[in-house]
Amino acid sequence: MIHLAAESHVDRSIIDATAFLRTNVLGTHVLLEAVRRFGIERFLHVSTDEVYGDVGRDGTPCTEESPLRPSSPYAASKAAGDLLCQAYRRTYGLPILIARPCNHYGPRQFPEKLVPFMIRRLIRHERLPLYGDGRQRRDWLYVEDGTRALLAVLERGAVGGIYNIAAHGERENHDVVQLLCAQAAREQGISPEPLLALIEHVADRPGHDVRYALDDGRLRTETGWTPRTSFEDGLAQTVRWYLAHRSWLEHVAVVDYQPHFQPRPTQPEARG
Repeated sequence: MIHLAAESHVDRSIIDATAFLRTNVLGTHVLLEAVRRFGIERFLHVSTDEVYGDVGRDGTPCTEESPLRPSSPYAASKAAGDLLCQAYRRTYGLPILIARPCNHYGPRQFPEKLVPFMIRRLIRHERLPLYGDGRQRRDWLYVEDGTRALLAVLERGAVGGIYNIAAHGERENHDVVQLLCAQAAREQGISPEPLLALIEHVADRPGHDVRYALDDGRLRTETGWTPRTSFEDGLAQTVRWYLAHRSWLEHVAVVDYQPHFQPRPTQPEARG
């Protein structure tokens, strides 16, 4: 069993953390009780690299033994879920595993996340807001590689183990957005310059972490997993998919996402 359900966007957790605590902590508790009741053979709780907090521009990548230092209400709710899983493992002997992946991207991602958020705005020729100086560093993993990693942990990981999942391809946010502009222009046969001109730096997000970095040697050694898709190839596939599914993107954004990114007096609109 893989537990992927979560409220997962930092911006919304800053605006109101209630749903994050309800889903990521109490929801995890509900599933753990179900594991106890129904004798699930293996339960994989999917966490996030954000539970480790900011490692700084020159900090050492976090191992699974690194302390949890969440910076946002979202990250704190995920860390609480991790600790609850570990407590149920020790107290009840449940077959718990925990995965802590880096940022994912790819087709069908909900457009509150950086990559689809920016692609949608590129399609609409709207400004591309970047938090602060845009130099926040993130590691990016294509969704198919992330799926294979989770299956590797579920099927071959040691029960009770925690596994970081990394791509080892850190990039600053402004570089990611520039690459998105270039790829969108290439796919549409236009000059990238008008798209690059849409980039706009806005006030930084409260408590914004500069960098996340993971050491995932345990995962690679114990399961043999490695990513197959380069960032450039994955980004090209992702942009191509969204350009071909514009009606899907607009439908999802209007129905589910619109209320969360309307400009607010105390919150910047950007993602990072």
